Amino acid sequence: MKSTALPSLLIKPFKWLRKIRGFRLVYTPLLAIVLFTLVMGIILGTLHLQEKGQQESALYRELSFAKQRIQLRFANNQDTLNTINREIAASPDDSKLMLMARDQADDLVINNHEIVKVIWISDKNQRLWTVPPANAKTDWISKTQNDQAANAGLLSAIELSRITGRAAFSEFITLNLPNEEPLAKERKTIFWQVAPNIVGGEVIGFLAALYTTQGILDVIPGELKAHYRFTLLTDNDRVLSISSDRDTPKRAFSNQTSLDIGVLSPNLTLRIDTYPPPTNLTFRMLIGVVLGLCAFVIWSLWSVLKQMQVRQEAEANLRTETNFRNAMENSTPVGIRAHDMQKRITYVNRAFCEMTGWTAKELMGLTPPFPFWPDSRRDELVDKMNRALKSEVSSSMKKGIEGAILRKDGTLIQTRTFIAPLINEKGKQTGWVTSLIDISEPKKIREELAASQERFTTVLEGLDAAVSVVSLETDELLFANRFYRENFGNDSKGHFQLAHQENKIDTLHTIAQDLQDYVRDGIPTSFLYQESESEEIQLDDGSNKWYEVRRRFIPWVDGHLAQLLIATDITMRKEADDVARQQEERMQFTSRLTTMGEMASSLAHELNQPLSAISNYCMGVAKRLEGNLDPALTKEILPALEKASDQAHRAGTIIQRIRGFVKRSEPQRKSSAISEIISDAVGLVEIEAHRHRLSIASNIADNLPNVDLDPVLILQVLVNLLKNGLDSTREAYPLSSRWSAPPVKISADLDTSIFPAMLRIQVSDGGAGIAESVSQRMFEPFFSTKSDGMGMGLNICRSIIESHHGRLWATNTMDAEHTKLVGCTFTILLPLESPETKGAV
Repeated sequence: MKSTALPSLLIKPFKWLRKIRGFRLVYTPLLAIVLFTLVMGIILGTLHLQEKGQQESALYRELSFAKQRIQLRFANNQDTLNTINREIAASPDDSKLMLMARDQADDLVINNHEIVKVIWISDKNQRLWTVPPANAKTDWISKTQNDQAANAGLLSAIELSRITGRAAFSEFITLNLPNEEPLAKERKTIFWQVAPNIVGGEVIGFLAALYTTQGILDVIPGELKAHYRFTLLTDNDRVLSISSDRDTPKRAFSNQTSLDIGVLSPNLTLRIDTYPPPTNLTFRMLIGVVLGLCAFVIWSLWSVLKQMQVRQEAEANLRTETNFRNAMENSTPVGIRAHDMQKRITYVNRAFCEMTGWTAKELMGLTPPFPFWPDSRRDELVDKMNRALKSEVSSSMKKGIEGAILRKDGTLIQTRTFIAPLINEKGKQTGWVTSLIDISEPKKIREELAASQERFTTVLEGLDAAVSVVSLETDELLFANRFYRENFGNDSKGHFQLAHQENKIDTLHTIAQDLQDYVRDGIPTSFLYQESESEEIQLDDGSNKWYEVRRRFIPWVDGHLAQLLIATDITMRKEADDVARQQEERMQFTSRLTTMGEMASSLAHELNQPLSAISNYCMGVAKRLEGNLDPALTKEILPALEKASDQAHRAGTIIQRIRGFVKRSEPQRKSSAISEIISDAVGLVEIEAHRHRLSIASNIADNLPNVDLDPVLILQVLVNLLKNGLDSTREAYPLSSRWSAPPVKISADLDTSIFPAMLRIQVSDGGAGIAESVSQRMFEPFFSTKSDGMGMGLNICRSIIESHHGRLWATNTMDAEHTKLVGCTFTILLPLESPETKGAV
């Protein structure tokens, strides 16, 4: 910034000189005034430098004198202390000599204002006497409770003197004195000087003198302190004492020097500051008058130059303005003409002449109707002009008047005319100024755009898709076609539903701000028009309609970003896809059933032969053993072999029945006792129950009638239900706690609550029940909650019961508090008489 400002300041004087280069008469007085001012400045600067040098020399001399006075005073005090020590050492038992030493110490305190007291201390740090004697009036240190700090400084100085065998000084001690103390200012800062009394190489005592820093400045003569301010400072520039509280001006001179008051003394600096000397009023008034006259002459010359400069600038501005107006009138494509109060043409510019094809000479002085008006519209244009000239400048005049001009070559052009009154410098109207704009091409383009807009709107309104545009700043719906309005209304809610952005307004605003930043940073906006991938969306408004949605960001006509969305209704296509998928699933299910039937047929064929062989071998072994064994063994072995043969025959029968069921054959019914079927089912499952430490309990009502049914298929259903109950109980109770698990219960009775009465079989377990999601699908084929299950057990069971014209369902069992599930019950209802039997009756 400074580098650019400095050259500008250097250029300004040269610009000013160029502006006054035509005024040669002012060069001589201007040069004389400049030289006179320079000479006076040099003389005053030289005098000021001489005066400054003299003051600095005098300041150094006075500082050296004050330094010598202070150092000499400390040297004399040291000699006096040494003299007193010698007298004390020469008269240890002579009280008269000791009294003389105390008198010398008293004289030292009285004649030296900087020393407050002198103390004689034994080699064991005992105070033997004090000058002046300590009392309530003189012992101001103890009185102000600063004796601890003073004694600490004294002990440190004594120790240093004892070690070195020489006179030593303590550090500067600042006392905490009340402001009302009369001598608070003079005794604010003190320090000790200790002189050892050495006799025969041994220290027999110490003579201590208490100094005040303010008293040291009293050594300096008063006439010096009247002209200068002296200050005692330590190494860290801490002020110990000051000769005067009067402040020195900013232009005062200062100097300082270090004081050497002893070998083991703390560093002490003496600073001197000057007070401003009396001014030479006559000399300064003379300089002021000379400078004032110079300034007045320069100001007068400057005023003349400014007046001449203003005149030149006004003439230059007038020429510039004239040239600018001529250039503007000649370069603008707007035709301009002026009329006087009688409507005669008084001025035309070049653009108007080119617009009409007439020359300025031919147009000057013409009155309405003008020859460049079409003959068919002359009356209309005359009426418009008269109304415009009579009216004030209003909003209609600001919009202009549409008209037409017939060029000299016969070409017709459309124009818009603006009229304004012509006011002179006295504020009086002298005529009118009219400006004409050729709007033939813009009007043609506007008409074409209107037609294109109408065609585009017609196409959008006829689309069978929702088209909407929403502002990303105000969330306002900017455009919507007919399909959108009919299905989503006239607000932007449907747009955000289709965009799945009902709760993402802040995200859209963030995206809009980022895109605006990209555009502002100069990044091309072509990426805004890249269409996003289409997505299929199902509305959650209850209509279950599906739409294929495409959206992208576009800049709107006002420059702000907006989001364009096109949504096509694909509900029929989705429904067709669902139907096709369901058909495919049915075909797959049919294929699996067919495969299962083939597998059942193969298994039946393969298993029937070994089962028949097992049955035959068992019967053959039984016949061979008859009569050859001990009767007791015969009673144990033969029934077992007969039962094994019966079970093999039974297994073969079951396989044949499953094969027949898969082949959709009707069940082979016969009158059977339900108690025997339940007993057989319990016997088959009881072995597995005992293996898992579970039990089965049966409860069969008395005098149940025989039922016409297929015992093998019903046995298969009961076995499947009992196994499911055991599995549910086994999952609910771990192995260590199955001793407390309830048994799986199977019961049979008559349900007389319906008519006609039906046989009711119930299988209940104490497991965790059936979840709601599972209960809705557990009878579906291939649905299983077991990792190794095929999902066909319950489906086959329901099919078997329904083939017997019965019903099978499951219900959960709640605990007494109705808080959790404690089991599940499967209920089977079978008719006591089959439809075939009823028909036969």
